[in-house]
Amino acid sequence: MNTRTSITSVRVLIVGLLVMASSMLGVATASAHAAAMGSNPENGAQIATAPDHVSVTFNEPMQESFASLTVVGPDGNLWTKSDPSVAGDTVSAELGQLGPAGEYTIAYRVVSADGHPVSGTSTFTLTQAESGAPGAPANLASDTSTSASSPVESGNGGVPLWPFIVAGVIVFAGGLWLALRKPRAES
Repeated sequence: MNTRTSITSVRVLIVGLLVMASSMLGVATASAHAAAMGSNPENGAQIATAPDHVSVTFNEPMQESFASLTVVGPDGNLWTKSDPSVAGDTVSAELGQLGPAGEYTIAYRVVSADGHPVSGTSTFTLTQAESGAPGAPANLASDTSTSASSPVESGNGGVPLWPFIVAGVIVFAGGLWLALRKPRAES
């Protein structure tokens, strides 16, 4: 094996190692998507009086934008009194006095810190009617706390992908240049 072939083999090995190392940049450990861990009131709870607020707690932090949390009563009306607020892994909204006795549904749609949407429902039963004033009917209410655009479209939330793509292209191009350039003639 001559010196030129040996140098070329070393360069190819170096390029291969650089490509492998650069492909691992930014790789995080695999994990499941965000999920609701519980709610207040708890799912299926039977309560005599309404709490001051409702909340849903998740297994990871949520983004503040794009959060929606509503409570719909057995009469089909909205009963939340505020826009949702996000504090780490918990999304909550003010509730106040409720109305008729029956099943109330907590509906949520949020975006996790990694950009994945999470939605679902939880129910609780009010066992004694209260005298609270309802909001708009749930099917006619316009929820201004949500957005039709995704985090990618609006530019909010999450880590942008483009710097990783640019870095990968630069590392690949540099490695390719290193491997393909002609060695200088030794004197």
